[in-house]
Amino acid sequence: MALRVAVAAPNAMAARAGLQVAEAGGGAVDAAVAASLVTMVTEPGIVSLAGGAFVTVWPHGTPEAVTIDGYVDMPGRGRPAGPVSVQEVRTGYGGGVTMTVGPGTTAVPGALAALDLAQARFGALPWAEVVAPAAEVARTGFPLGSASGYYLPYVRESTFGWDPETARALRRPDGGWVETGDPMLIDGLAATLSLIAEQGARTLYDGELARLLAADMAARGGLVTAADLAAYRPLMRTALGVRAGAWDLRTNPPPSLGGPVLAAMLTLLGDRPAGAWTEGDVAHLVAVQRRVLDARHDRLDVADDRTAAALDLLREVGWTAAGSPSTAHVSVVDSTGNACAITSSYGYGSGATLPGTGLWLNNCLGEHELNRGTPPAPGERLPSNMAPTVGRRDDGAVLAIGSPGADRITTAMLQALASFAHGGASLQGAIDRPRLHVNHLDGDDALAAGTSVRVEAEEDLPLPEVDLPVRRHHPRSMYFGGVGAALRLPDGDVEAAADPRRAGAALTSP
Repeated sequence: MALRVAVAAPNAMAARAGLQVAEAGGGAVDAAVAASLVTMVTEPGIVSLAGGAFVTVWPHGTPEAVTIDGYVDMPGRGRPAGPVSVQEVRTGYGGGVTMTVGPGTTAVPGALAALDLAQARFGALPWAEVVAPAAEVARTGFPLGSASGYYLPYVRESTFGWDPETARALRRPDGGWVETGDPMLIDGLAATLSLIAEQGARTLYDGELARLLAADMAARGGLVTAADLAAYRPLMRTALGVRAGAWDLRTNPPPSLGGPVLAAMLTLLGDRPAGAWTEGDVAHLVAVQRRVLDARHDRLDVADDRTAAALDLLREVGWTAAGSPSTAHVSVVDSTGNACAITSSYGYGSGATLPGTGLWLNNCLGEHELNRGTPPAPGERLPSNMAPTVGRRDDGAVLAIGSPGADRITTAMLQALASFAHGGASLQGAIDRPRLHVNHLDGDDALAAGTSVRVEAEEDLPLPEVDLPVRRHHPRSMYFGGVGAALRLPDGDVEAAADPRRAGAALTSP
């Protein structure tokens, strides 16, 4: 008998792919990998197969969860001296973002390697079967979703218009730009996915796709070399533990920044709120975010040793490891009690498409907010906000949760987890509640705003007097992330919840 699964994904096509592989005999990991691959096809501009990802898995019956680090590496091994092709872009997205795009901003991709490893270690189905739904969607096309439809108008000319192949994918037959709901078909992507299904992720590292990517980078002023791709390996680490109410949570460990920042904020927040957020709770929430995000901005982001700096912060806030020793997101649980959370990113997008493959390349070297310290050496992982999280409760309940949203990932998850774990809200209710974010601004963004730190808050969140400037956003603004969560109840039933801020989909097996 097939396991029942609950899937929270950025869109219905991705969620249905999770159910499809579960019906074929897969469990939580199979469903999460399939849904993530479909997401990477159907959310252009938001995420790509040529980005990075983290996979947190807590298999039923095991004492600890693991996180597979498939984030991007710093490129440049063996690259001869020469010009690097980049350009700076200023966009109104998110209230004002400055980024760098072009082939020279592409880092060594790791998402496919992480998904392949997760499937091999924890999945039940052959790799080709979990890739098949994504290959089919790439072959038949898909409607442009609301998240992509919101983001792309800000950047389609400046970021994605300079590469003829990328620009062509974003044009309708009448020559206009595609809008939300318009059909899209990215040339070459179905064949690429068929190759990945047949040969595995390694084709991107030492096969045909690797050859094409290294040649394109050399021709267009990129940094990624054949040596970078051949040397890339996903890393498996024990996940970082933290408590939230009765929940024993596991999240992305150092040297990633997202998990430690989330754990520090959960620790400082304590057991608040005890119900709906009061003005006192909200004031405490602002103070918690400010303390931890100040430490991140001033110390973690610029630390040469991110692991040591993150552990120092955790010790300072009184964190202790929970339990036994030790921007697209998909969350899946199954009726047995397996949990899998996958968060993936390719930055804001470099604008480049690898010719003939349909692969849109990342700009993870061009995310200014994540690249403030000393540049890493070739082969080192770049910093990341992503924090895919899983959890268990003593009564047998199991949770998978995460969010996209750049530096709003951790604050979105903090508020959803607090509302669910001890704030009396249902899973969907916790995700729906209004949010705030203490935002650190640098450089031109700070000059334009007239402040280096301000509170961003949705209009329907009652906000007490705070000693920071406040910028209001409309209710359920995409700016505040897109939390998706799946829950296995103590009796074995399953449910999922998706964020209305990004029109996500939450589906369960019949």
